[in-house]
Amino acid sequence: MGPMDHSYRNANGGGNFNGVSANGRYRTPGFQQPYPVESEIQGVQGSEESAANKIVCFVDDLFFLAKIQEVARKLGVKVEFAKADKESLERITEAEEKPALIIFDLNNANAKPLTTIPKLRSKLKKGTSIVGFLSHLQGDLKMKAQEAGCDMVVPRSAFSQNLPALLRRHSGVDDLTNEGM
Repeated sequence: MGPMDHSYRNANGGGNFNGVSANGRYRTPGFQQPYPVESEIQGVQGSEESAANKIVCFVDDLFFLAKIQEVARKLGVKVEFAKADKESLERITEAEEKPALIIFDLNNANAKPLTTIPKLRSKLKKGTSIVGFLSHLQGDLKMKAQEAGCDMVVPRSAFSQNLPALLRRHSGVDDLTNEGM
């Protein structure tokens, strides 16, 4: 069998199909930086030991839990999933290595985000970023979460879309992979 004919790509605008631009990046409306494609995420190699900063998630939604785990695995970033019980909170706040990022599903009733976030914020100060995500229809909850101490509150869709960049930025993986540039 001979080589595959890729002339169909030219007919479709030089490979510009399914929302992927010619440079291999997804085009997302309203988002300034292009979203990396699967191969770019896998191109960032690292081990759990090389991840410089700790990331803790208070997420029990199975869809987001699986998504966070998968993106973290591909980036070589270590992510810890925690519960909002007293022992877990003490372990997070009293650990020698403070988390660089804490992610909250603001609809996670078990985590009690509006009471847990102020506790974490008071003990972790500005060295830790707290990001919450929710349905885009929950404007009141967004305001309450920001008042409670969230640095950023985003809709679920934006969180999902920007997850690789968010994990990369707070894990220190960017610093490790861009040293030679």
